[in-house]
Amino acid sequence: MVEFKVEIIVLPVADVDRAKEFYGGIGFREDVDYTGPDGFRVVHFTPPGSAASIIIGDRVTDAAPGSAQGVHFVVDDIVAAHAELLAKGVKVSDVFHDAGGVFHHAGVQDRIAGPHPDRQSYGSFLSFEDPDGNGFVVQEVTERRPGRISHVVYGSVAELEQALRDAAAAHGEHEKELGHEDADWPAWYAAHMARQAGLTS
Repeated sequence: MVEFKVEIIVLPVADVDRAKEFYGGIGFREDVDYTGPDGFRVVHFTPPGSAASIIIGDRVTDAAPGSAQGVHFVVDDIVAAHAELLAKGVKVSDVFHDAGGVFHHAGVQDRIAGPHPDRQSYGSFLSFEDPDGNGFVVQEVTERRPGRISHVVYGSVAELEQALRDAAAAHGEHEKELGHEDADWPAWYAAHMARQAGLTS
């Protein structure tokens, strides 16, 4: 089966330099700023930890500035994300969860203040806009649903090191239960680390 991976989201903006300052200011990595003939310009940003990127620019879309709505970013700590965005000067909503307990409704309907009471994965949100009014939602995901990912990518050497340390600690408990050393520890590590990352096969 052909893999269809989300690669780029094009965001319509009125002032490229103003938008560029905003996205750089919230910590998105600038990958490209290309200017071509006839006023064509492409500015490419990648959010930290993301495999997909965003593009802003001139003559890259016919959509009205600010018309992109509902683009979701995912974080593993919604409270920390809220604090970070506030510290960077972003006008951000309070953290909220939905009355239905699953996905949020349109607009501000059925929003309940605060994270999901059980901090249920996929259950807590915040929202913000860029200077043009393009609207974003940040969603807390701490454990992936089965089948949501097919491979694991660590965002840094430090993340991989921590995953190995966590696996080593868990494997130590596993060996205590076995009552002897586990000669097949590489297979155990691989299976454990895959489960922890949400990989199911």
